Amino acid sequence: QVQLVESGGGLVQPGGSLRLSCAASGFTFSSAIMGWVRQPPGKELESVSVMSQDGSSTVYPTSVKGRFSISRDNAKSMLYLQMNSLKTEDTAVFYCRSRLGPRAARGQGTQVTVSS
Repeated sequence: QVQLVESGGGLVQPGGSLRLSCAASGFTFSSAIMGWVRQPPGKELESVSVMSQDGSSTVYPTSVKGRFSISRDNAKSMLYLQMNSLKTEDTAVFYCRSRLGPRAARGQGTQVTVSS
């Protein structure tokens, strides 16, 4: 079955950086559109990045554009999110998400807390 396991979250000061990783298994990773979503405390889920199957196309919302960078390694079935210049409002649980045809999946999430 599809499995997505996130890692790399933690506590970081404002202005700092973190790199999240997502290990994927149970499906053909190179055929899936991949992305990251987050859920801030008390708020709804929001997409923070999406990447096409071959990595040639990416989408970011205005809130993270220029600060976050998504990447993937299809040979290793890994997805990454490099987050720079973190702000307190970036505090959230971050989830890796896959979409392959009609099927979508999400991992268990990793907590990112930005605080001084």
